[in-house]
Amino acid sequence: MPDPLTLAVAALGVFLIAFLRGAFGGGFAIIGIPLLSLVLDPIAAGTVLAPLFIAMDLVALRYWKPSTWSKPDAVLLVPTFIVGIGLGFLLMRAIDTRLATILIALVTLVFVALWFLGTSTQQPRARPPPQAPPCGLSGGVTTMVSHSGGPPLAMYLLPLGLPKAVYAGTTSLVFTAANLVKAGPWLVLGQPTRALWILMALCLPAVPIGIYAGWRLHERLSQERMYRLCYALLTVTALKLLWDGVRSYL
Repeated sequence: MPDPLTLAVAALGVFLIAFLRGAFGGGFAIIGIPLLSLVLDPIAAGTVLAPLFIAMDLVALRYWKPSTWSKPDAVLLVPTFIVGIGLGFLLMRAIDTRLATILIALVTLVFVALWFLGTSTQQPRARPPPQAPPCGLSGGVTTMVSHSGGPPLAMYLLPLGLPKAVYAGTTSLVFTAANLVKAGPWLVLGQPTRALWILMALCLPAVPIGIYAGWRLHERLSQERMYRLCYALLTVTALKLLWDGVRSYL
């Protein structure tokens, strides 16, 4: 059995990730991971989260139904995400991924800075299909390596100016496919013990509670506030990625 502190911290981290999934469709899991890393090593934390992400996906389907999916974008993004997950799995076994993490963080921060220096309101723009493959591939790699595929996906979806429910629903759909694919490789890498399986089970009730609470927040947000919060969370996520990458060299 996990000790009370480990259980409390892990459940709080799972709740936070589920809350962000309910509010924004996903993509900000890395914000909750530092909490789990306080009581678990990074590989164990990632291993605990991988099956719980699937539970979040199943609950999220209650709120992000097919009517909220931008299917043309999903068709472009899901296959490239899956390929990126395969590349990320190979990278985790073959080379140092710290530099890639730093580069993705820097590109994301430039993307956010350009938005803040430009207009403060989100205006629909023409869909840019050529951006889907690099965003999908890099999102797949980072979601596999560090559960942080949100920034590349957001860099593709946010400029489209989708309705807030469609943005969240499409994000949820992409991460549902990604989480189903990456759960197996993470379990192979982490080889969870009986204690970790028990911890996963005990954290499970935090999933529907967190997603429902996040969805209620989403319902109360205006379109403009929704996008402002997405960009703000994207900044926090990118800074966390950058810190993790730089710290690993120190």
